Amino acid sequence: MVDQGFRIPTKKSLVVRKVRDVTQKQRERAQAATEYNVFSFPAELLVVDYLSDSGTTAMTDRQWAALMYGDESYGRNTGYFVLLEAFRDIFERGDARRKTVDLILRNERDVDKLMDELLLVDVEGGFVNGGRFQLMRPNAFIVPQGRCAEHLLFTTLRKVLTEHFPGSEYWIPSNGHFDTTEANIHSNDIHPVNLFSGDIFSEFPVEEIRDVNPFKGDMDIRRLVKLIDEKGAESVPLIYLTITNNTAAGQPVSMRNMREVREVADRYGIPLFFDACRFAENAYFIKEFEEGYEGSSIPEIVREMFIHCDGFSISFKKDGLANMGGGLFFKDRGVFHRRFSVDADVGVLLKEMQILSFGNDSYGGLSGRDIMALTIGLYEVVEEDYLRDRIEQVRDMAEKLALNGVPVVLPPGGHAVYVDIDRFFEGTDVRIEDFGGVGLTLELIRRYGIRGCELGPFAFEWDKKTPEERKGILNFVRFAVPRNVYNVEHINYTVAALTELHRNRERIPKVEIVRGKELRLRHFQTGLRPVYS
Repeated sequence: MVDQGFRIPTKKSLVVRKVRDVTQKQRERAQAATEYNVFSFPAELLVVDYLSDSGTTAMTDRQWAALMYGDESYGRNTGYFVLLEAFRDIFERGDARRKTVDLILRNERDVDKLMDELLLVDVEGGFVNGGRFQLMRPNAFIVPQGRCAEHLLFTTLRKVLTEHFPGSEYWIPSNGHFDTTEANIHSNDIHPVNLFSGDIFSEFPVEEIRDVNPFKGDMDIRRLVKLIDEKGAESVPLIYLTITNNTAAGQPVSMRNMREVREVADRYGIPLFFDACRFAENAYFIKEFEEGYEGSSIPEIVREMFIHCDGFSISFKKDGLANMGGGLFFKDRGVFHRRFSVDADVGVLLKEMQILSFGNDSYGGLSGRDIMALTIGLYEVVEEDYLRDRIEQVRDMAEKLALNGVPVVLPPGGHAVYVDIDRFFEGTDVRIEDFGGVGLTLELIRRYGIRGCELGPFAFEWDKKTPEERKGILNFVRFAVPRNVYNVEHINYTVAALTELHRNRERIPKVEIVRGKELRLRHFQTGLRPVYS
């Protein structure tokens, strides 16, 4: 009988990549040469890299096998058809999936069957029109990654708003805009507003992380209604709900909150969009912790989640899906389509921008190999054993850090551990304008070859914002765990390094910006200088 304290393994690693033996002195040289920019530090010189889980995952054997079926045709490659069907399976059909990709993988010889079930299918009424309806009323757009989908959405929104409602100001509320989302909204002269749940920093006992979850990623409904009433519904083109809430420590959003936001959106006639990058992890949290869903399958929970939205943008590089890909979707003839199809169909406008920016609609900047790997990834990401393994690895890391006294946000989310920087530097003279989170990331690289990502006053430009805007900025360093890449040795090494730095936090440098302070998305491109006491 296996002790119930142990989890039965669900996978094994068959490919190994060696880590280079790099000295601290060599890392210091590289930091100086790259202006102490965390994003510019060469990954080859790291031991563990938690900068992002976006596209950094290890593909499975099934994805590698499907990659060989990649069709690089310019117009209507085979992968286009199976990918659209996978979208319908995952986001609309729940357990009633058709999985027509198997027709290609098993080399179906019946041409009429292929035509009738895959290649010439007319579909309308959902997130993914097919056949002639995707030509007449396009509503599904393949792009290289999530920020490309955001670019399509907000530039097209701005165009419609400017042409038909000139002189107005607009606000897009969210439970937590991520950095590229916020930048894409700002660059189109729209105001992003974060309406975080009020209990993100509430105390949570570490021993309960597997038993209870308060869904700290929820949107504050009271503040949402207040914002719409103050600004006017006509000044709120979209409500944006991020699942899971990456900016707010990767916390999940409850199905109840999705329904509540939906009700507000319906009351005011405003489209509700999801930033759906980590939808599968969010569904797992709902199954684990929300009453009434313990007996539901992950695919059925996903189907119900997406009933509540009018559209969504997504990076398929997140949630362990694939190394490349993104998408933008909206419901055929739904609220968004009706509101923004003024002189022209908004889907046609989006498609024109897609073709101009990323290529023909049937590949959207992706190779045929990428498309096939992504298709398989969509089915794998809703497998419960995969989600359990991924989320448990993150919980293990958060639990060990918390027990060592390192202040992390509890309970942890599904893809990353977030260190609370305000609490981390308690007892020191580090101020918010000293960018202590960046100093922590620099020391982790210098001493241990570990890279994290500051998501706080530096990344979200605290010093450039008004006091009101600063209320939407939290102060974290994120450690995003790539799928199927690291094992318990990597986690334990990270825990030991962070614990040692926390105990010696007064030695961590403050940070000054020496080049590019006014740049948008400056954390990707500025020059910095660590200042040691």
